[in-house]
Amino acid sequence: MNIKKVPLSELKSRMDRLKAKMTQTQPDWEIGVVFSKINQYYFTGTMQDGMLLIPREGDPVYRVRRSFDRATDESNFPDIRPMESYRDAMGDYTRPIDTLYIEADSVPLSVIQRFKKYFPYKNLKPMDAQILSVRSVKSDYEVDLMKTCGQIHRHVLEDLAPGLMEEGMSEVDLALKLYEALVQNGHHGTVRFGGYDVSLVMGHVCFGESSIYPTYFDGPGGNYGLNPAVPFLGNKDRKLKKGDLVFVDVACGYEGYHTDKTMTYVFGGSLPDDAVRGHHLCRQVQDRIAAGLKPGNTPAELYNETMASLDPEFLKNFMGFGQRSVKFLGHGIGLWVDEPPVIADKFNEPLQENMVIALEPKKGFAGVGMVGVENTFLVTKDGGQILTGTNPGLIRV
Repeated sequence: MNIKKVPLSELKSRMDRLKAKMTQTQPDWEIGVVFSKINQYYFTGTMQDGMLLIPREGDPVYRVRRSFDRATDESNFPDIRPMESYRDAMGDYTRPIDTLYIEADSVPLSVIQRFKKYFPYKNLKPMDAQILSVRSVKSDYEVDLMKTCGQIHRHVLEDLAPGLMEEGMSEVDLALKLYEALVQNGHHGTVRFGGYDVSLVMGHVCFGESSIYPTYFDGPGGNYGLNPAVPFLGNKDRKLKKGDLVFVDVACGYEGYHTDKTMTYVFGGSLPDDAVRGHHLCRQVQDRIAAGLKPGNTPAELYNETMASLDPEFLKNFMGFGQRSVKFLGHGIGLWVDEPPVIADKFNEPLQENMVIALEPKKGFAGVGMVGVENTFLVTKDGGQILTGTNPGLIRV
């Protein structure tokens, strides 16, 4: 079987940048440990039941419980060693540990307690921000993967999706057809979020007012969902009828990396004029922010300047519906759908070239649903380069 491995040069660059970022922000750091599978993949090119020891001095060691054989097949990482328990790794780092740096947002306390039996430390600190900072700037290798992902996304939502819609089908029926089309065209079959306890199959597929129904998901759109235990994907009872707005907000993935895109359709009828105007204004907001996705500009400036420019009447039900509006206009994306930077207030770190950001200005209308757009952009010196297609939405079916 032909396995596409992350190049060794790519892995080395990532590790070097993380060590430099740790030294910049935590000058006295000694050692960090990566436990989560997504970060394991980022730094080693494989994801296993294991841990990655990253000493300030010396080379990192990747210890794998299961599966060592798979790890060595998939990865170009130079030092992969098997282990049955953390005891096996005791000799990999023998200095006393004053402060251990971990992924505090994702590692359970029980894992840390087991680790401490063999690697005793005095203090515990997070290194999530440093890892995400490194991950936020994509290499050319990563950008190429995300461009391919965007092409798959565009093709399915702009070219294929209209032909999948039939009167009387349920939201779930359409979701399943979309999922099949995405996977057949190269989607890696799952979507991953970094937010705590966020679980989605691929996103929201909604007819009409379903797209403004309340949901725990931190986004402007809503969804009735399958049931209270699975409040996403779509609803089996909501059937497609003439005049419906169809709102499809789904992520796509390719070899680990994601793009995010929302496409809207009008099925067999027309929408009220105010909803159509609202949609076009959302498109203008997207284009305005995209023009500012240049190195040196800050997310907070883009957000605050955009929000200040919008008419108070337009702001009603903007980025949500009722009292459920979210306080951002876009988000970084990569191995997770939700990564920094966020186009929101107080995000003051300047943008850098090769960051990738999904912009999603949207507006809800009672009795109609959620209009607006979402596309994924690459930060360049000339402004945001769109990766997911330029169709303006409200495609007539």
